[in-house]
Amino acid sequence: LSNSSSIISLASMLCLWLSTVAGGTVVLCVSLKIFFPYFWEDLIYFLKRKRLKATVKKWTSNGILSIADLFVQRVGNIPHKPFFICEGKVHAYRDVDRRSNRVAQVFLRYGNLRKGDTVALLMGNGPDFIHVWFGLAKLGCVLAFLNFNVHSRSLLHCVNTCAAKALVIGEDCLGSTDKEFIFHLLENNVAVWLMSTSSPFQHVHTIPDKLDKVPDHPVPSHLQAVSNTRNTAMYIFTSGSTGFPKAAIITHLRALFTSLFFNQCGAVSQDIMYLTLPLYHISASLLGIGGCIELGATCVLKKKFSASQFWNDCRKYNVTVFLYIGELCRYLCNQPSKEEDRVHKVRIALGNGISPAVWKEFLTRFGPIKIFEFYGSTEGNLSFLNYINKIGAVGRAGIFSKFLHSFELLKYDVQKEQLLKDENGRYKKAPIGKPGLLVIQVTQDTPFSGYAGNKEASEKKLLRNAFVKGDVYFNTGDLLVMDEDGFLYFIDRVGDTFRWKGENVATVEVAEIIGMMDFVQEVNVYGVSIKNYEGRTGMAAIVLKPDQTFNGERLYKHVVDFLPSYAQPRFVRIMDVMQITATFKHQKMHLVNEGFNPDIISEPLYFMHEPAHSYIPLTREIHKNVISGEIHL
Repeated sequence: LSNSSSIISLASMLCLWLSTVAGGTVVLCVSLKIFFPYFWEDLIYFLKRKRLKATVKKWTSNGILSIADLFVQRVGNIPHKPFFICEGKVHAYRDVDRRSNRVAQVFLRYGNLRKGDTVALLMGNGPDFIHVWFGLAKLGCVLAFLNFNVHSRSLLHCVNTCAAKALVIGEDCLGSTDKEFIFHLLENNVAVWLMSTSSPFQHVHTIPDKLDKVPDHPVPSHLQAVSNTRNTAMYIFTSGSTGFPKAAIITHLRALFTSLFFNQCGAVSQDIMYLTLPLYHISASLLGIGGCIELGATCVLKKKFSASQFWNDCRKYNVTVFLYIGELCRYLCNQPSKEEDRVHKVRIALGNGISPAVWKEFLTRFGPIKIFEFYGSTEGNLSFLNYINKIGAVGRAGIFSKFLHSFELLKYDVQKEQLLKDENGRYKKAPIGKPGLLVIQVTQDTPFSGYAGNKEASEKKLLRNAFVKGDVYFNTGDLLVMDEDGFLYFIDRVGDTFRWKGENVATVEVAEIIGMMDFVQEVNVYGVSIKNYEGRTGMAAIVLKPDQTFNGERLYKHVVDFLPSYAQPRFVRIMDVMQITATFKHQKMHLVNEGFNPDIISEPLYFMHEPAHSYIPLTREIHKNVISGEIHL
C-alpha cells in the first residue's frame, strides 16, 4: 500500500511538472510571437549559415579549395547526370570534365601559360565559356571575365589592369571585336586565342582545331593544385563609382561561399536551374553555375534572355529555380497574359533589384513562387538575404545577425555627398527608419580583397577609425534603410554611379567619352528617374565650346561606337554654365530633380532617337510619350 501511494504521489508530481512545462512553453511561444515574431525564421537561418561555414571548412580539409575542385568531385559522384543544357543539347558532368581537360591540354601544349597567370575571357553564354573557364582553372590560371558590351578602349583597360597574359575571344564576340584592339594586345605580348577554327588575324591562335589533337585526361595535379583558398580565383569587373571598370578580386574562398547561396534558399540536387544572365556577371557565374555544381543540379543555360520564351522554356525543361535581376521580372510582367501563366514547376527565384510593385504583380500572375531577394556587390565583403520573402526587403538583420557579421547604416548628407561625424570625429549612425550609408566591418571572416592594379581605388572604399581606433569598414556606396522589424530596404546609390538595365553606369567614364567631341567644352552626366522603370537612365548636361553648335547625329554615332547601350545617355541638356561646388565638383542634385521636363527646363533638350540615328529636340509630345510608356526606352 505504501508503494502504491508513493507511485501515485510521483505520478501526481510528474503531471504537475509536465503541465507547468507545457504552460511555460505556451507562454514562451506566445511571448516570442509577440516580441520576436521572426524568432524561429531567424534561428533557422542562423543555423543554416553556421552549417554552410562548416561545409566550407570540411571541403578545405578534404582538399576541395576551389570551384574547379568541387566540380571534379561532382564528376566523380554523378558523371552521367546532365550538368547543363544549352540550345537543346545536354552536357553531362563527365562530358564537361573531359572537354575542359582538352582545353587545359591545349593551353599546356601550345599556350606557354603557367600556374597563376591571368587569362581574360571575352565570350558570350554557351558551352565554350564553361569549357574554357574550367579548363584554364584546371591549369591553375586566374580568370578575368570581360563584359562583351564594353567597347575596345575599356576592354584594353581591363586587360591591362589584371595583367592578363592571354585573351580568349568567343566566336560570337569575334565580329564585334575591334582590329586595333587585337593589334594593340599583340604588340604588348598578350596572346590572343579564338574559339574559331580559323583566324582573320596573323599571330592569333585558334582553339577548336587543336582540341582533337590532345588527350582528354587531366593535366598533372601539381599544375592545378590551389594552395590557399585566399588566393585569387578570378577577376570580375565592376563599374564602381568612378572611372573605367575595376577588377574586383574574387578569392577561391569567396567563390566557394557564393556557390552556397542557392543552398540557403532550399534548393536541392533535383532542382533544374534556368540561367539567362550573362556569365561575366558574378550572379550568373558563381551563384548560378557555381551553385549548380554545389547542389549537383542541372542548369538550362540560355545565350540571352527572352521574355517571350521564358515560361515556354520553364515548361519544356521542368525548371524549378531561376536567377533574376529586377528588369527581368518586369519584362516578364510586361508580356501579354496567357491562360498557362501559372502552368509551371518554378518554386524558387533568387536575385536582386525587383521593385515591390513588380514583386506583387509577379506573384499574383505567376503563382506562389518563393522570391529570395538579396543585397550584395561584386567587390563587397558581405551579402544580405531576404529569407523571410518579405516584399520589398533586400535582407534582414535578425536577432542572431550580430553573431554573423557587423554592419552599420551611417548618416549621409546627399546634397553635400558626405558622411556626418560627431564632435569626436566618429561617424554618426542613422536612426531606425531613416536612410543611411551601408558600411560593413572588414574582419578575417568578412575580408575586402580590393581591386587589381588599383590600390588607390581599393583604399577609397575603406573607412578607417570609424567608431574606434583601428577599426576598418567597407563603404558600399549604397543607401539603405532598416525598419523596426529589422528588414533592410535599398534606397539608392550615392556618388557618381547609377543603375540602368541591370548594369552599373559610371558617369565619369560616360562624361569622358562625350568630352571627346570637338564641340563639347564641359559635360556632367547623371541619372534621371522615369515612371515604371527600375533604376535611372542616363542624361548629359553639356556646355558647348564658343562658336560651336550641337550636332545630334555626330553625338549619336559617337556614343553608340564607344559606349554599351545601357550607358548611352537617353537625354541631353545644353547649358550656358555648369554649376560647381566649392571643391570644384559638378553639382548634380538640381539637375537630377529637374529631370528632362521641358515645362521646367528652358534650356534646349534633346532625345536619343534611334530610328533617326540622332539626338533630336525633346518636345512636350516626346516627353509625354516617354512618361506614358508609348516611347519605350
